[in-house]
Amino acid sequence: MSYASLRTILCAIANIPFNPSDLPDWLRAARAQWRWAGQTRPPFAATPGPGQVSVWDFPRPPRLLPDTREVVVRWGTLEVARTRRAVRVLETAHPPSVYLPWADVSRHLLQPAPGGSFCEWKGPAHYWSLVDGARTLPGVAWSYPQPLAGAEMLADCVAFYPARLDCTVDGAAVRAQPGGFYGGWITPDLAGPFKGELGSEGW
Repeated sequence: MSYASLRTILCAIANIPFNPSDLPDWLRAARAQWRWAGQTRPPFAATPGPGQVSVWDFPRPPRLLPDTREVVVRWGTLEVARTRRAVRVLETAHPPSVYLPWADVSRHLLQPAPGGSFCEWKGPAHYWSLVDGARTLPGVAWSYPQPLAGAEMLADCVAFYPARLDCTVDGAAVRAQPGGFYGGWITPDLAGPFKGELGSEGW
């Protein structure tokens, strides 16, 4: 492993500022490894129904789009966030991850969580736990305070795992992306199959 690669990983783990212009060879290789990038659908892709779009039409690199629909996140009866200023990240094979402005989130409920990860498109992620009195929901949210070039819209946002919370988009209940690692939001307007299912590692 090169020094640049090691430094980048350590920055992600230790929450050290990462220079978005510093793209080591391993990161370029990670971006180039994917077979599907939105130009064509694989033969196993589901045909979208009326009012649906295929996640296989989403691009790589991902596209970031503002979303004016009402997004609500609840932890039981406690409202954690409500916004019409979300940002959706559209990436091939994934249901969109939904990022909410910190200004529209009850930030006092979130505390830093241990650990970290690194996305080849978005950069080093910080994780957050929800805390309300004696209740704690560890590692239920993440953010990219120092995103890579192309993901700058996420700098002042946070995303939540819908599997562990009650999330809605314009009143429609959200299903979680399969697999547990990714945090995509499945809404009725999406056609899959979705990355995260068994055997989808190379999607």
